[in-house]
Amino acid sequence: MNIAILSNGPGNYSTKRLFEECAARGHDVRIIKYRDCYTSIERGDPKVLHQGEELTGIDVVIPRIANGWTRYGSAIVRQFEMQGVYTLTSSIALVRSRDKLRSMQLLARAGVGIPKTVVTRSAADTEDLIDQVGGTPVIIKLARGTHGNGVVLAETKKAAKSVLQAFYVMDEDGTNILLQEFVKESAGTDIRAFVVGGKVVASMKRQSLDDDFRSNLHQGGSGVAIKLTDEERRTAIRAAKSMGLAVCGVDMMRSDKGPLVLEVNASPGFGIEKVTNRDIAAKIVDYIELNAKGKRRRDRVGA
Repeated sequence: MNIAILSNGPGNYSTKRLFEECAARGHDVRIIKYRDCYTSIERGDPKVLHQGEELTGIDVVIPRIANGWTRYGSAIVRQFEMQGVYTLTSSIALVRSRDKLRSMQLLARAGVGIPKTVVTRSAADTEDLIDQVGGTPVIIKLARGTHGNGVVLAETKKAAKSVLQAFYVMDEDGTNILLQEFVKESAGTDIRAFVVGGKVVASMKRQSLDDDFRSNLHQGGSGVAIKLTDEERRTAIRAAKSMGLAVCGVDMMRSDKGPLVLEVNASPGFGIEKVTNRDIAAKIVDYIELNAKGKRRRDRVGA
């Protein structure tokens, strides 16, 4: 198959692993910087171009879109979908999972456990916002934050009000601000479950360093392979399904109420390979080989 990996470049570890696995199986694979792509939009003739070349004859697109490029990256993916190209992650699922408010709403509708969450666009009614999630300490997040950035733990109502005011002032576009209950029994730890094709193929527990409540590997946290409980496995699979993602990383906390999903990552890193010794790239290419050979479905824009 002719496979295109949409990425920032070959230096990314996950991109490199996917390229190696596709090439080892004899596929014609190339890495395309989606930031350098552009589209030609006219009736009945959707085109994607890169450095003056029209990209044609592509069977499969593997999107590896950075969080800050979601809008443009998803538009490029959508253009391929309109050509009938198989995309491992659909443009709709990508946009859906990157919107923290939308994803929380969809998770809750699907019956997936989540921390109690309140969303606001201002620093008004701070007292009631905090009471809605059970009081302080409280987690405050920017809806567009990623890798643990834009996430603050406020220990008191006074601190929470200051954080909300700061977020409101610094973001002139008025991004959504999320307040979430602080789950003390899992402070500093969470679980990453890697889902491929409706199955959990690897899982690890992430532990923060020092006193940081964030456990992201990008924030210097450490990981160790773990075995999920049946409930945690079901939760991860249901969360992935609710987002419409064939491949994703599901981040969960262990709480007294059971597993609570924090986020569903549409372009999860492959650091979990090193922690668990599981060949994630092979599982993904296995899935592509099984599913990309069927009839191409044109993108259902919207939804």
